[in-house]
Amino acid sequence: MQTMSAGGMGGGVASAVARALGAGRQKEADALVAHALIIALGMGALFTVAALAGGPWLYRAMGGTGGTLDAALAYSHVIFGGAVAYWLYNTLSAVVRGTGNMALPATVMVANGAIYLALAPALIMGWGPLPRLGVAGAAAASVTSFALGSLVLGVYLASGRSLVTLSLARIRPRWALFRDILRVGAPGSLNTVFTNLTIVLVTALVGPFGAHALAGYGMGARLEYLQIPLVFGLGAALVTMVGTNMGAGNLARAQHVAWVGSGLAALVTGAVGLFGALFPHVWLGLFSRDAEVLAAGTLYLRTVGPLYGFFGLGLALYFASQGAGRLGWPLFAGFARLAIAGGGGFIAVRWLGGGLAQIFAVMAVALFVFGTVNALAVRFGAWRTAGERILGRRGG
Repeated sequence: MQTMSAGGMGGGVASAVARALGAGRQKEADALVAHALIIALGMGALFTVAALAGGPWLYRAMGGTGGTLDAALAYSHVIFGGAVAYWLYNTLSAVVRGTGNMALPATVMVANGAIYLALAPALIMGWGPLPRLGVAGAAAASVTSFALGSLVLGVYLASGRSLVTLSLARIRPRWALFRDILRVGAPGSLNTVFTNLTIVLVTALVGPFGAHALAGYGMGARLEYLQIPLVFGLGAALVTMVGTNMGAGNLARAQHVAWVGSGLAALVTGAVGLFGALFPHVWLGLFSRDAEVLAAGTLYLRTVGPLYGFFGLGLALYFASQGAGRLGWPLFAGFARLAIAGGGGFIAVRWLGGGLAQIFAVMAVALFVFGTVNALAVRFGAWRTAGERILGRRGG
């Protein structure tokens, strides 16, 4: 829900706002804010209904019983009962980022973290006059912090100090504006599903090799997963800068911005991956000293880590493509990664009798394909219209 509302649908919101401002369509940019809020309310309600109705079945299917199931439901009911807080916060943050203001959403997020860290233990343990809520207290603190963050961002957008203004008066829903957000936000949300499902499927493939292998892979994969928020910092800027230039009709500058940003992302993530491959115990040693666990984690980092740069490259270009409003190829790249890592890993283990080394090798190939497909797509004109591509082949 968080990655979908912030990076998936949130990217669609930021892209639409940036492109409208870049094209000088101020009234449309203002109207997009209210349309984005309607989408956020709808998605928040969808998550609430789905989790409240299907949560018990889902947690039982994952093996939850007794006290574990009770704790999961206590947490889930509060978190997803307040799902709208997360959708509102991430949507309003996306609007602000779409105007080029990255500092305010970051500042509010830091404040959210501080409020959560102060409130969570008080509600969990029942300090002072506050009730002792146990695990539900952590959820209540989270919902409260995001609700307060939403209020701050909403007041800012309604104050007239932003490049776009939130106004709920005389709202006239227009399908064209919903479409402008959803044509980027919907496939972007699906791409976040592909990313998380890849981790789930590979975890299922590693599981039969035992708890030590699973723990080692999990610690190694956590380093990979941490690349996502790292690249998101660059990606949020890419969405806005590319979107603004595309809205202004400056394709060449939009592509230049994308290559610079994706190059930085590849450099940073590649450096992290190479460090993990050369010195795996520095990272793995933070979590375990078990020899079998360290062996599995080391195998993962030395096989997959050197390809982290391709993951950073592909993910940054995915965000840039959100800004361009062209997500066809990034969506294909995400699916290709899922198919290679999940399907290829299954074939390697079940049909070819491979082990952890083969699973991790397939994962490395999947990252290479993910980054390469996104790079080739942008390089060979995925952001240009059909007419522009024809003119380009004819030399202008």
